Amino acid sequence: MNNVIPKPSVPAPDIVRCAYMEIVVTDLAKSREFYVDLLGLHVTEEDENNIYLRSFEEFIHHNLVLRKGPIAAVAAFAYRVKSPAEVDAAEAYYKELGCRTERRTEGFTKGIGDSVRVEDPLGFPYEFFYETEHVERLTQRYDLYSAGELVRLDHFNQVTPDVPRGRKYLEDLGFRVSEDIKDSDGVTYAAWMHRKQTVHDTALTGGDGPRMHHVAFATHEKHNIIQICDKMGALRISDRIERGPGRHGVSNAFYLYILDPDGHRIEIYTQDYYTGDPDNPTITWDVHDNQRRDWWGNPVVPSWYTEASLVLDLDGNPQPLVLRTDSSEMAVTIGADGFAYTREPGNERGFKLGAQV
Repeated sequence: MNNVIPKPSVPAPDIVRCAYMEIVVTDLAKSREFYVDLLGLHVTEEDENNIYLRSFEEFIHHNLVLRKGPIAAVAAFAYRVKSPAEVDAAEAYYKELGCRTERRTEGFTKGIGDSVRVEDPLGFPYEFFYETEHVERLTQRYDLYSAGELVRLDHFNQVTPDVPRGRKYLEDLGFRVSEDIKDSDGVTYAAWMHRKQTVHDTALTGGDGPRMHHVAFATHEKHNIIQICDKMGALRISDRIERGPGRHGVSNAFYLYILDPDGHRIEIYTQDYYTGDPDNPTITWDVHDNQRRDWWGNPVVPSWYTEASLVLDLDGNPQPLVLRTDSSEMAVTIGADGFAYTREPGNERGFKLGAQV
């Protein structure tokens, strides 16, 4: 571990934002019930093997592709770049890194044009594209707007065994760090990284990898998330709620984590903050602070640290896992020898009957 990924001599592609994820599901009908009937994502088009979905405010063809296949996994983390020339830049960048690349001028999915997919240095299947089919942006289709409406694709979260190595690689690629989690020895357990002007387009979480921890969709308000919880309760599928609702310390966002029929983790997310200024500061959290993951101090369920989705190589085979050898966040915070704090020792700030003490 900690073998540094060299920065190529050619410019990194100019990435605009995370744009879509392609996931493989084993039962397309059950997945359609989850993503369309429950969560309300909008169908752009579908066939017997694929469903192309988008969120309420999106104008590109899709934010999520459900592809029928034999094993549940993630086939692509796709980013939109600033111009057609940036697809060339992405291909050159990863070729210099020695990564496997594949270019398709017709795109890898419907609705997407000239694209390059790569097996990146961390083992993840990344895609870079500019050309896309435009579809109706549903912003004023209030007749379609549901009480739990998902309005935007917000971010990805990736599990990797060496977060510092991955952080440097993504910083070289042009991502900026909004927040991270460290211990007193400087070990980094997670990092939140962005291209658009929010807390993150992707995050790196320490663990056995490469795996996909979750994909997140944003809502307008907290009550949209509460409606999803109520709907899942009414449908007697509350066992698919893994964590939340709650508020993160990291990102400040109100959150909910739920599991689709194949166990892919979906976060529903709202109320993070602007990060667009060039001197936006990085916020560092102590790994022992029990409000970093949940602002209310609720414990994190162990599955959230240990379970994640496989990712595929460019041939469609699951990438082998590299085991994390450093201390995991789970081990130091909720393991047998772990400990946490609400008020850091030496900073005994508190409140009593509305008055600060």
